[in-house]
Amino acid sequence: MRIPRLYTSHTFIQGDELSITGKAAHHIAHVLRLSNGATVQVFDGSGCEHRAIIKTINRAEIILEIAGAVAVRPESSLNITLLQGIARNDRMDLILQKAVELGVKAIQPLWTQRCQTHLKGSRLEKRFKHWQGVIISACEQCGRATIPQLAAARNFSDWMSNQETSGLHLLLQPDSDTGLGMLKRPDERIYVLIGPEGGLNAEEQILAKSAGFIGICLGPRILRTETAAMAALAGMQTLWGDFI
Repeated sequence: MRIPRLYTSHTFIQGDELSITGKAAHHIAHVLRLSNGATVQVFDGSGCEHRAIIKTINRAEIILEIAGAVAVRPESSLNITLLQGIARNDRMDLILQKAVELGVKAIQPLWTQRCQTHLKGSRLEKRFKHWQGVIISACEQCGRATIPQLAAARNFSDWMSNQETSGLHLLLQPDSDTGLGMLKRPDERIYVLIGPEGGLNAEEQILAKSAGFIGICLGPRILRTETAAMAALAGMQTLWGDFI
């Protein structure tokens, strides 16, 4: 039986007790229906993971006793940052979830001209917290003990004007004659730029190219933004990363 995994922002030491409340406590008690003495695994997002034993289940709180450290799964050898044009609601959630499963190190949401959702102020802050929750849940599910960095959403042109110049910069471009298999395995950071629904417009593509991005094609079919992200990341892990 697969042992449930839980993220906690608290540090933990073997023998300490850890209080779990909120959604995590509800999930343990009412979804998984675990009882006293059951084992879970807790991780802090920085690569540390421990076994924990359920000592007490109260109405709104669960007390865990931290046991021995657990050997964590290795992170991908590829240092990939996903530059994602912000998609609508469930599509953006899916992109974030699968990007985590496919080993990205960081995610940079970008506002582009064809973004179909526009958020500011408290609404954007709420959405950012939601995205962070999606990323944490994906780590819990897929076995990662290190949480990918989620950067604050930025305007496309602003990011391009202040972006890192080192590394391999890739732009998904359906009409490109270059495929992933034609590129050498990079030794530096990889930036993968994917537009939202409708893709990047002509001006944005020109700006990306002038900033050093290389257009790549993922085959003869036009991919949705959520499909493009998954296909690109899976292709890189197959060619250069930890897919066997």
